[in-house]
Amino acid sequence: MLTFLKNMFDKKPPQKERLPFYDIVCPYCFSKYSPEEVVFRAAHHREDDEDYALQEDVILNQYRNKFGLDDIEEIEAVIHPETIPDENRIVVDNVLVGLTDKYGVVTKRRLCPKCHNELPITAGKAPSNIISIVGASQVGKSVYMTSLIHTLQNTTANHFNAACMPLNAQISRKFRENYEAPLFERGQLLDSTQKEKRQEPFIFQFIFKDNERAPLILVFFDVAGEGMVDREYLEIYAAHVKNSSGILFLVDPLQIRKIRDKIQLNAGDEPGEFTAKYDEPREVVITMFENFIGYEQESKTHIPTAVVLTKSDMLHLLKEEDGEYIKSNSNVFRNYVHEKHLNLTEFENINGEIRRFIEKVDRPFKDALDVYFTNTAFFAVSALGSNPVNQKVSGVVTPVRVDEPFIWLLHQLDYIEGRE
Repeated sequence: MLTFLKNMFDKKPPQKERLPFYDIVCPYCFSKYSPEEVVFRAAHHREDDEDYALQEDVILNQYRNKFGLDDIEEIEAVIHPETIPDENRIVVDNVLVGLTDKYGVVTKRRLCPKCHNELPITAGKAPSNIISIVGASQVGKSVYMTSLIHTLQNTTANHFNAACMPLNAQISRKFRENYEAPLFERGQLLDSTQKEKRQEPFIFQFIFKDNERAPLILVFFDVAGEGMVDREYLEIYAAHVKNSSGILFLVDPLQIRKIRDKIQLNAGDEPGEFTAKYDEPREVVITMFENFIGYEQESKTHIPTAVVLTKSDMLHLLKEEDGEYIKSNSNVFRNYVHEKHLNLTEFENINGEIRRFIEKVDRPFKDALDVYFTNTAFFAVSALGSNPVNQKVSGVVTPVRVDEPFIWLLHQLDYIEGRE
């Protein structure tokens, strides 16, 4: 009997079943396909063989042209697996990962068949979970993304017995030099992402130390805000949002007219000019509907969507006597650390408070969410912990609750438990 009770209390939660392989979602063009559809980049070239000579990759250049990137004039040839005998194919964990070409040279450079960009090593072996960050211009997507990834790497991953790693050294270097160091070491705000400037996706792996748990491939794709209300621009990224496993929908309090009218602007800000910078949250929802939600079953999306109210520290500027606003002693302003599981009590408190707040201050936006999204939760975060002055953060950057929406998405994807 004692053994039975011990086993019952020691029993681990059921592991998420690992499939023999997973569909791949390309982190560049976001097409979805089976691992056996991949093609390969030759590991060498030969001038005496037209099939293996350096050549233009038309498909890759078409992809690059969409985003104003220069053509690559000559590159190694593309090898299609069907041209290679079965005995020359390298299969690991039921996934085709390499080929030995007719010259006996091995290549493991797998390419997306749709855009010919090189795929992550783990593609097909683990779920391609893409987390998309959307929101209108000026909501602080780049700052939030930087604060979130910094927090995941330095604290959150450890709390869930995992590691958050950039996919390669290039991503690591770019993230550190262009995002993390300016913000966390120098206190400088990041420049707004320009619509005409394509932002390469930041690809990270959330790897659990328990080998029985499949890692997650996380793709943070910082779409320029102006593009979220530009139909042509958003069509390029519709596949990205459609094939996401989760959405972080960022909303700045200053996008909401009722809040904007209440908050005292900093000296030097011209109200009319300031207001003109912001698109209302509902406009982003409408654009998303036009470009992908409207084509889904019943014109709704079932992708778990975290509605994230950014710059929560700014809500301190609201007058507390206005009963419809968030009170100064609210949990919104206190950081909370979720460890080993999502604290459902803490989550429900924030979710309920922000849901009611949005309903009071921007009912049309809340109604639009209810119509088009079947699975939403509401959060409030501060990527910096304080309101910056003249594009600079005074003191140390101290993020508040930035990882909570991500942890909720982990729970929605059945990777962590939720407990009261």
